[in-house]
This record gives sequence, structure tokens and C-alpha cells, in this order.
Amino acid sequence: MTAPNPLLDFSGLPRFADIRPEHVAPAIRELIFDYRALLKRLTADDATPTWNGFVAPMFETGERLNRAWGVVGHLHSVLDVPPWREAYNAMLPEVSSFYAELGQNLALFDKYKALAASAEFATLSPVRRRIVEHEIRDFRLSGAELPAEVKPRFKAIQEELSQLAAKFSENLLDATNAHAEWIESEAGLAGIPEDARAAARAAAEKDGRAGWKFTLHIPSYLPVMQYADDRDLRARMYRAYATRASECADGEATKWDNGPLIGRILALRAEEAKLLGYRDYAEVSLVPKMADSPAQVLAFLRELAAKAKPFAERDLAELTAFARDELGLATLEPWDVAYASEKLRQKRYAYSDQEVKQYFPEPKVFEGLFNVVRKLYGVDIVAADAPKWDEDVRFFRIEKAGELVGQFYVDPHARDSKRGGAWMDSARSRSVDAGGALTTPVAYLVCNLPGPTAGKPATFTHDDVITLFHETGHGLHHLLTRVDDLAVSGINGVEWDAVELPSQFMENFCWEWDVLSAMTAHVDTGEALPRALYDKMIAAKNFQSGMQMVRQLEFSLFDLLLHAESVPADGQDVPIAAVLDLLAQVRREVAVLFPPDWHRFPHSFSHIFAGGYAAGYYSYKWAEVLSADAFAAFEEVVGGQESDKRGSLLDRDTGERFWREILAVGGSRPALESFVAFRGREPSVDALLRHNGMVSA
Repeated sequence: MTAPNPLLDFSGLPRFADIRPEHVAPAIRELIFDYRALLKRLTADDATPTWNGFVAPMFETGERLNRAWGVVGHLHSVLDVPPWREAYNAMLPEVSSFYAELGQNLALFDKYKALAASAEFATLSPVRRRIVEHEIRDFRLSGAELPAEVKPRFKAIQEELSQLAAKFSENLLDATNAHAEWIESEAGLAGIPEDARAAARAAAEKDGRAGWKFTLHIPSYLPVMQYADDRDLRARMYRAYATRASECADGEATKWDNGPLIGRILALRAEEAKLLGYRDYAEVSLVPKMADSPAQVLAFLRELAAKAKPFAERDLAELTAFARDELGLATLEPWDVAYASEKLRQKRYAYSDQEVKQYFPEPKVFEGLFNVVRKLYGVDIVAADAPKWDEDVRFFRIEKAGELVGQFYVDPHARDSKRGGAWMDSARSRSVDAGGALTTPVAYLVCNLPGPTAGKPATFTHDDVITLFHETGHGLHHLLTRVDDLAVSGINGVEWDAVELPSQFMENFCWEWDVLSAMTAHVDTGEALPRALYDKMIAAKNFQSGMQMVRQLEFSLFDLLLHAESVPADGQDVPIAAVLDLLAQVRREVAVLFPPDWHRFPHSFSHIFAGGYAAGYYSYKWAEVLSADAFAAFEEVVGGQESDKRGSLLDRDTGERFWREILAVGGSRPALESFVAFRGREPSVDALLRHNGMVSA
């Protein structure tokens, strides 16, 4: 007798210890078969649909497929070894085809429209009316109203885009893994911190070689760029990183060139927009977002750029003069920027990232993070056991007064089989079924932070800590929901340009004395972060904030204009030269740093070519306005004093209100309504500018 397929077991948490690549195809095909059978039954008659008889079974059946395919997609991201890559890619066309077919199902679309026109619709809760309206909107965006002869082409576009996105990610990971810098002599390590050396030594030993191995994974790459005295080493690493997955890479690495994929992706998106009756893909992208139009977003970004650029120019002038006068660098090259910046920070503020890092051992950081969550929301975070995909993974329960609220996995460390970056994803969403049974939410929190070395716990930079708080903010948005309807619980149904509000909100606590002092213990001595060192960090908080802001604005403008203006000729892909020309144009408008001609940033811009941020990267800045203003509500509780003079901002009453009005409601109402309910007014950009030290030029 064949053992049951573990991917089809929805009774609890995913059975990672049992799930194998060979389970993927039979499980996903069975779930698609069941979904199709349900669709056929629900659309077979002319009866007026009802919520309980039509919508509820649709979402419940859809969630089974979402959960199973979500596990497969998750493993493709965190365990990208050949068997899992093959299993994922083998089913991706079928899954993409099914979802495209679902979005174009006219009979289903008619049922939703009939429900919206029925007497029952007026009796539904506002949340359920919103869900039905969103479904109708999404059917239109999925091509349901297209002429029958056009639908096959629209469906083919969706399938090809899914495959191109997966290939983009895989190329980038393979290109990142392919390059290594081998240092044979200890003299070549001058300036590089001891923990980075230890990690490089361990990497070399793992490969059975002497010396030190540095890679393009961020925990290995960044210490070289910030600290290595060997300028040639920095230059080699910079070039390898900047040309990943491009035609400018060295040797055989050009086989992972993402350039043709970019041109094809843009062409398909433009064709999709045209078929739907929109001028460009940017207009399509903004339909379900807070922003009204590409013009509104462009105006927002350019207004911020006008305010930030004078600060960025000042930052660069100071850095260039310092590099020339103090470091003897007559020309500040791109591979010198991180190195010179760290030297300038050390001279101006008398501390380094590396010094601070020793106070953030991983166990203490998690203890402090969870303490912030406990104080803000009155919940407990308890370590628990669960099947996992890697020995590094940890698992936790969130409880309120002994009741389970949600659960989450943390996969903190970088490894070769994990795609780069940091993200939160849903493993399961909160819902209550027709019988009143509650399903609690489960999330994945994934980072690429340094791992432990030489018998010591991992230590994190302050930026690493901010990343961890950021992803936890996303996680809390999903886990602390109080919405019972699947389609809008947690992060579901939240406008994409508001989804970063809770994550960026959490980042602010990483600068609070009472938070940091309680989550630090020197990795060797156990001493808490000294107040004098914290004061230096606060003094340096806005160090180069102008340069950092225009860099983010550069990415955002490039993304939006790329999807608004790079409209290809019919049937042709967008030439990569045109993409690079547009990026150069954007840089001339807002940037202060200009990389070499061979730099290929778009080829690794996964957010927009392999993630959900196409014509939506502006969301980070848009939501940062919301998050800074929301955090200001906590500042006002203690009288708005500067961070080094005030008492604790971990105010339970304000935290409960933030939970109630922002986190708990998920996508059940417009994000602007949620913000106004919390803040009592519409958002203002003032707090963002103040937090970035940009009050006056």
C-alpha cells in the first residue's frame, strides 16, 4: 500500500521531514483536479450564488492548493538543490496555466457578478462585500472579459512570465555561487574583521583547500567591501558582484545572463497591459494599490528626490574629500565607497560597524526582539518543535493569555542553496470555516545573516538587526490578524504599497536605547552595549542618509519608468541597451554616484523581475511615509524628545491600538482607512524627513 502523500496532509504544519521532490507532481495535480471539479459543480446551474454555497467553498479549496504549492515554492527558495529545482520547474507551467485559466473563467466571473447584484450582497458584512468586489476586479485584470480569441494568448503570457521569473532567480543564485576569491596569504586579509576571516577559512576548509574563500553572498561580500585594505581585491569583488547574471560576467558565467529574460519579461508585461486596455504595465500594477496613477507616484518620488538630493550631494562631497585627503585616493572609485564610508564613520564618530557587531550575538538579539513584541502587544513568543527543512531553522508559537495566535519559522543564516535577500512568506493564513473551526496563521521569516563561527554564536551588524526587525514586522502583520475571512486576513488583500508599513515601523525600535540596551551582550565579555557607544550610533544614525535615500529613489523611478515608458515594438523584446539607457537617464536626474558602464544592476533586480514589485518598488518609500508617521504616535506619548533623552516608547496602549487598527484588520478595509483610524488624520511626510535628518538643506 502506497503511503499518503505528505503534501496533501493539511491537518497541521507542513511535514518537511517527509516531503520529497517526487511528491510534488502527484499532489499538485490531484489538487488542481479537485479544484476543477469544484468549479464545474459551482458553475453548472443558473441558481443565484451565495456566500456559503459559492464563495466559501471556492476559497477553502483554493487554499489547499495555495498551501501545498506554497510549500513547494518555499523549498525552491530555501533549498534550491537540483532535485527541488527540477520538481518546482516541472510543475510551474501547469500551475501557472491553471491559475491563468481560473482568472479567465467567464462562468465563475458571472457568478461573482451575480452575487454582487443579488439581495444577499447587501446583507453581507463590509469585509465580505470588499472581497467580492476585489474578486471581480481581479477577474478583469486576469483577462476574464477579453474576447475568446485573445484569451489563449493572455494565458500563454502568464505562463511564460512565471517561468521567466523562476529562471531569473535561478540564474542569479547560480551566478552568485559561481564566483569565489581565494586568498592564499594572511597579508591579503589586511583590514578584514576576524569573524569574516573565520567564516572565509571555514568556507575554504569545506572545499578542502588552504587559505580563505570569499564569496558574493552578502555576509562574505560586505566585510570585504567595507574593510579590506587590498584595493585590488575590493575592485575584483565589486566587478564580480556588479556583473552577476549578465553578459559582462567573466568566462562561462555569461551563461547565466539575465539580459534576454529582462527584455522578454518587459515585452510580455507591455503586451498584457495592451490586451487589458491599459496604456502600459505601470497602470495595470497600480489598479489594486493605494496610489491612484503612475503620474501621482512619479510626482511623489520626484518631490522626495528634490528634498534629498542636496543632502546626498553634501554626503558625497564630504566622502570624496575625506578619501582624497585622509586615504590618498585621488579618485573615489565605486569599490572604494563602502571602504571610505566606513573609515569616515570611524573617524567622525569614533566607532565602527565591526565594534558594534560584537554586542549583537544572535541569541541575545532574538531575546530582545521578542521582548519588544511582548511589551507592545502583550503576547508571548515560545520556542516549539516542528519539522524543518534545515538544521538552522527555528520554530516559535505566539500566544496571548495561553491561547495560540500564530506560529512561525525563522531561517536566519545564508547558505549556497538559499536565494539572496530577506523575506516573509505565508505558510498558512488565518480563517474560520463554515462550522466555526479556527485555523491559525503560520509564517516563514527568512534572512541571509552570518552564521556562527569557531564555536561562537553568530554576531549581527546593526543593519542585520534592522533587517530581522523588518521581516518580523511583516510576520506580525500576518500572524496578529483578527480577520476570519481568508481572502483578507493577515497580509492577504493588503494594498502592495502599504504592505511595508508594519515592517518599516518595526525598524524604528532598533534605534531606541531601552530596546538596544536590553538586547545586547558582548560576544566575549557579556557586557551590554555601552551608553557611550550607543550615543555615537545615534549621532551617526543619519550618516549618508541623503545618499541612501536617492539610491532607493533611483531604484523606484527606474522601475516605474521602465514599466511606463519601455513599451516595445509589437512582437519584439525590449533591448537591454534601452533598459540600461533608461537607468542612466534616471541616475542623471536623481543619483550622485555613477557606477561604471559595465555595471549591470538590472540583471540582479529580483524585486521587479522575479518578485512582486514590478512597477511597485516605490512601495518602500510610499510605506515609509506611513511607517514613520505611525511611529511618531509612539514618540508623541513620551513628548517627542530625541531618542537618547526619552523614556520607553514600548507603550502598551499605543501598541494595542496599532495592533487593533493596522495589524489586526489585514486587507479587510483600505489601508488609508486603517492608517487614519490609528493616527486620526491622513499621513504626512514630515516624520520621514525628520527621522532622516532632512529637516532643512
